[in-house]
Amino acid sequence: MNGASREALAAARERVDALTDSTSVDAAQLADELAAVTALLDREVSLRRVLTDPAQPGEAKAELAGRLFGGQVSGTTTELVSDLVRSRWSQPRDLVDALEDLANTADLTAAQQAGALDDVEDELFRFGRIVTSSTELRAALTSRTAGKAAKGELLSSLLGGRANAATERLVTRLVTAPRGRSLEAGLESLSKLAAARRDRTVAVVTSAVPLSDGQKQRLGAALAKLYGRQMHLNLDVDPEVLGGIRVQVGDEVINGSIADRIEDASRRMAG
Repeated sequence: MNGASREALAAARERVDALTDSTSVDAAQLADELAAVTALLDREVSLRRVLTDPAQPGEAKAELAGRLFGGQVSGTTTELVSDLVRSRWSQPRDLVDALEDLANTADLTAAQQAGALDDVEDELFRFGRIVTSSTELRAALTSRTAGKAAKGELLSSLLGGRANAATERLVTRLVTAPRGRSLEAGLESLSKLAAARRDRTVAVVTSAVPLSDGQKQRLGAALAKLYGRQMHLNLDVDPEVLGGIRVQVGDEVINGSIADRIEDASRRMAG
């Protein structure tokens, strides 16, 4: 997103954080309702154009949203959507992207409130690795001929009872309504959003052998010092990794002797 849309989304995220800080707001319910509004506006192109028309007064668009969604979703969700359409959006689709982002944020907030955010982060990462390693599974989940119900049933058989409820909801929405994204890109986006709940950066660590608890703690501390923020480690094991370990933080990849490289970088930063 650019310009006005980015500012509108930032304000909406703050609004969701404020709402979910209240015990009277069910974050999981808010996520489901925002997802339902997302699905409607994704289908109804003309409606989202009306709700983002810069030539129309913000209050008029908010009143329309109230009439459309009032009684269909909770008052909290209706008010949030009304606030969103009062904002200016660079293009109509940005409103739908923002609603989807807020739905995912609300689900991650529900997991955080339940003390399960770390589990959800790890499950999203592991599910991504499973999809990458299984051509048949990826084909089934991304098939254009398979219906939403069939994909939902497949995910239920894979994740039901094995993963956190928030993980299952997030992945199911992504698979059944990809909105033009690849499955891998969608899972990566969810992982980054989960990490952002605690202002953390995700480091994907691939090692030749599993790391010990002590090694994970030292690596996390070293990366946090190097990047200046708390790091969440997504761990993977691949015996073919050259140099024994590979760390990827965003677009930056560090191969080889990670301990020596990090110590050297830390010394340079310390002057």
